[in-house]
Amino acid sequence: MALVLVFAGPAQAHADDAATPPVAVIDELPEGQEVSDTVIELAGWVVATRDSEGYPFAIMDKAAAQILVFSGDGRLRGAAPALFGSAVGDHTAPGIAGLALREIPGRDRTTPAGRFIGGFGPSLDAGRVLWVDYDSAVSIHPVATGVPAEKRVERLASPTPDDNRITHGCINVSPTFYERVITPIFERGGVFYILPETRPLAEVFPEFVQNRETARRNGTRSARR
Repeated sequence: MALVLVFAGPAQAHADDAATPPVAVIDELPEGQEVSDTVIELAGWVVATRDSEGYPFAIMDKAAAQILVFSGDGRLRGAAPALFGSAVGDHTAPGIAGLALREIPGRDRTTPAGRFIGGFGPSLDAGRVLWVDYDSAVSIHPVATGVPAEKRVERLASPTPDDNRITHGCINVSPTFYERVITPIFERGGVFYILPETRPLAEVFPEFVQNRETARRNGTRSARR
């Protein structure tokens, strides 16, 4: 898939943009795999409203097992498959951050939905990771290979999202994507948007949904390029 998305609002448009060479997009999505309209529209809304306050941001679609990463000016920097929590759901179980991985019940191995502000920091068992939500112990890190029976590398490389639910709640990406996109883009932190799969979208991102419905009633929509 040749994926090129640029969202430039008045705050991002500058006279010297034309002289700025385009940045290569790291696209690891399987050939032919589409990005949902919801993801595209949410990205456009984030930039148009400056919801990320100029910080880089990522949008994660659990249903499609995708992560899209944008720089603070709204330019797409990378798109890749990802592994998510094995349990379907958008909640965070109380006290889960204090549990060892083996102690987390299967039903609570969810990747929570919502808007999170995170950054790099140490972890007890995985070294330096990108914390999406420190309070619920959810981070982004390279795909784990410690349990061969889980076949995480193979799941990540498969052409469909059907087998990408295997983690305890964290988000796994390929080592290459982590090194070339995640690490440099979020070195100073960022904002993370995780789409819900059981809760209504309007409950998780009410302002975005309201804006989208208003735009559709007025016969307009976010630009798709």
